[in-house]
Amino acid sequence: MMRTGLIAEKVGMTQIFMEDGTQVPVTVLKVDNCSVVAVRTEEKNGYKALQVGAKVAKPQSLTKPMRGYFAKAETEPKVHLREFRVDDTNDLAVGQSITADMFVAGQLIDVTGTTIGKGFAGAMKRHNFGGLRASHGVSISHRSHGSTGNRQDPGKVFKNKKMAGHMGARRVTKLNLKVHEVDATRGLIYVKGSIPGARGGTVYIRDAIKASVAKAH
Repeated sequence: MMRTGLIAEKVGMTQIFMEDGTQVPVTVLKVDNCSVVAVRTEEKNGYKALQVGAKVAKPQSLTKPMRGYFAKAETEPKVHLREFRVDDTNDLAVGQSITADMFVAGQLIDVTGTTIGKGFAGAMKRHNFGGLRASHGVSISHRSHGSTGNRQDPGKVFKNKKMAGHMGARRVTKLNLKVHEVDATRGLIYVKGSIPGARGGTVYIRDAIKASVAKAH
């Protein structure tokens, strides 16, 4: 059954030591005032989903249409909004809070975040190219990516060719991450391993959609 997800903030990374001395690297995620803002139904919208908001926003920081939107929904204005497809829209009502304890330790989840932007990067940094030779005729262009095409046929550079360009700052989803621990009192979720994004970035968490495949392997 497809449940709703939630919006969280990436606090940072730390490590947890088990009783046998094993060190587990974890990413700490904080759930802050996450609640349901709107319900999308099959009859009215053509699909089933829950719109979730997180982090209370100052009314003066919102546009007039958004202030009216939250006033009509009779909910607190939120900084972040995200829709999650669900199988049943009757589980949660508008205004109902979603807390960290909707996930449990040992569960597999998918986490979506925006990677750290690196700006314009060369082919060696962006695609792990080896670069040109250090001597024997090569001067100045040691870190260049070399030839990018063929001859007159096809006479062009193919799309998606690995070249220098903008690196990072794109949405990435990591699948089948394991929840190591949940601190419902402080609204913290400890996820084993790393997740995309910088400290303070917004991430979206949902139940793993390929959990059965991961367990099979």
